[in-house]
Amino acid sequence: MNDWPQGRSGNNGGDQYGRGSASARPEGARVMRQVQRGPGAVPRSSPPRGVPPQPTYTDGYGEGGYDSGYNTGQVYGSPGGGGPEDPPGPHGRGPRPAPNWRRRIKWTAITLVTLLLVVSVSTYFWADSKLNRDVDLSKVIDRPDAGEGTNYLIVGSDSREGMSAEEKKKLHTGSADGKRTDSMMILHVGDNGNTMISLPRDSNVTIPTFKGSESGKTFPGTGRQVKLNAAYAEDGPELLVRTVEANTGLRIDHYAEIGFAGFAKIVDSVGGVEIEIPKGGMKDDKSGADFEAGKQTLNGEQALAFVRTRYALAGSDLDRTKNQQKFLAALANQTATPSTILNPFKLYPTMSSSLGTLTVDKDMSLWDLASMFWAMKGITGGDGKSMNMPISGNSANGNLQWDTTKVKQLVEELKNDEKVTVSGN
Repeated sequence: MNDWPQGRSGNNGGDQYGRGSASARPEGARVMRQVQRGPGAVPRSSPPRGVPPQPTYTDGYGEGGYDSGYNTGQVYGSPGGGGPEDPPGPHGRGPRPAPNWRRRIKWTAITLVTLLLVVSVSTYFWADSKLNRDVDLSKVIDRPDAGEGTNYLIVGSDSREGMSAEEKKKLHTGSADGKRTDSMMILHVGDNGNTMISLPRDSNVTIPTFKGSESGKTFPGTGRQVKLNAAYAEDGPELLVRTVEANTGLRIDHYAEIGFAGFAKIVDSVGGVEIEIPKGGMKDDKSGADFEAGKQTLNGEQALAFVRTRYALAGSDLDRTKNQQKFLAALANQTATPSTILNPFKLYPTMSSSLGTLTVDKDMSLWDLASMFWAMKGITGGDGKSMNMPISGNSANGNLQWDTTKVKQLVEELKNDEKVTVSGN
């Protein structure tokens, strides 16, 4: 008779289980191969009836034999019973290693530097493509020798190119054909301070021999004396540069020009420019200026009226040039604020407005333009000098006559990059 309930004997007299049996009989814990009883357990001398002998699985695993952990209840658990942990061995992860912060910081820094480099390079080429390099100074003949430092000729023209009739009316520009220069300045950038010199448009100058910018034909000088802005009206930037160089003896290294519409857009892009309106205020129906005295922020339309105002200043071109210098320096200072430079949503529109409306010479790089910009900003902060070209009085034809002695001394100081001691009007 067998020991199992509801067991039955087969023809061979042994207990039947497994395949072919009516009811499977499980192996007892004493014969399951993955279980070994504790050290004190006494092994059976012979397997139960009907069960073939089983291997002990102790060879090759040390004297203690193989223990799956079933005896202690620590199956894939922590030795102290503190909860599950990953099983050891080639298929288990084991304890998670501590993060390598030095490595993480290193790769984060490399990623940020790479990103900054890509953005900077992309911005440079984008900005460089916005410049209109339409002025060819190689067409200028009989040029003076270069001196120390860099000389820029900065021109504000009354160009109405691209403006609608409504914009012309709003900005009080009129509808005259062609374009003339409303303002001209020489900016000297050097190691001994920067100097900004306004050239009144009514300055009396002699048109020298020149080569036509379009025709290439040489036009001999006849001693003809005109207002300085007439040179620009006659043959554009190249003749203006040629005339300034011939009448001063100072070599112009770079040229930058901006029209009415571009000037107004730049001012609006930086959110306006704060300026001090002189006592008595300013009112000029022709330019559209109508300002109370005191400090105020001018938008693009108001700024254009401010720099063009002449009749509110007793018709003085010299007073107007002083206001132009004052405003351009304030504009440069306003644009260089952290709120503009560090804000891409403000910086890119400002760059797009300013670069896209500038006309420069073919050799002008972004670095040259930045140098010009920072020099103008520095003059606002007192690092440099601003002045008018020295005037001795009126010429025979009613134009403003330069003081030749002072102009000669001024040019020599600029050529040698010396501190300017000459005073202007």
